[in-house]
Amino acid sequence: MTSSKNKSLLNVLGLTCLMTGLGVVAASAHPHVFAEARLEITITPDRSVEKLAHVWRFDDLFSSTVLMEFDKKGTLKLDSAELNELSTTIDTSIAEYKYFQTVTQDGKDIAMNKPEHLIADLPDNQLIVLFESKPEKPLKLEPGHKVSFGVYDPTFYTAIDYLKDEDLVVKGMPSGCSSAVVRPDPDEALAQNQQSLTQAFFDEAAAMTNDVSKFFATRIEITCK
Repeated sequence: MTSSKNKSLLNVLGLTCLMTGLGVVAASAHPHVFAEARLEITITPDRSVEKLAHVWRFDDLFSSTVLMEFDKKGTLKLDSAELNELSTTIDTSIAEYKYFQTVTQDGKDIAMNKPEHLIADLPDNQLIVLFESKPEKPLKLEPGHKVSFGVYDPTFYTAIDYLKDEDLVVKGMPSGCSSAVVRPDPDEALAQNQQSLTQAFFDEAAAMTNDVSKFFATRIEITCK
């Protein structure tokens, strides 16, 4: 169970569950925090997904809020100890949401290992979060199968998105494989996945199990022949 202290930190970081506790999908939900994302996927020569490297750059207003919350000395900048506290807080806050990652193979969720290190920094007073993650089990790009990667906040509180297709990068793309960036239309996603989303609205456990956020996430899909 989340402690009162952690709840307050989650509120500061904009990572709380939706109001009234009705689940992760609600028509009235809208983002309050915005971040520009970059994702770099590294593929090994044997077609295995080695790692995902994430970079998130948050909006000025939210960055200022974070600075004020963690600037214990009133210097208008964070020292190494304060940055470590911020990194730990963010890591703890988003761990239960799978670090906002959506990784699937043929539509089925792929479990990812917890990042070894999550780094938060505030260069020029703008919050940047960086971390790497790896699949729990070997994940290979197989002919006739589709693997997709993206990020999305299932609480709908934080809007993390890729502004340009070029912000989704694949290193080591094997021959015979290709990638495409998909930007789902919210109305179409709702219509196509109405049953799953309705169940998630009334059953938070089902929502977390089905990871409905993947329906709305901007993602890069890799297919191989």
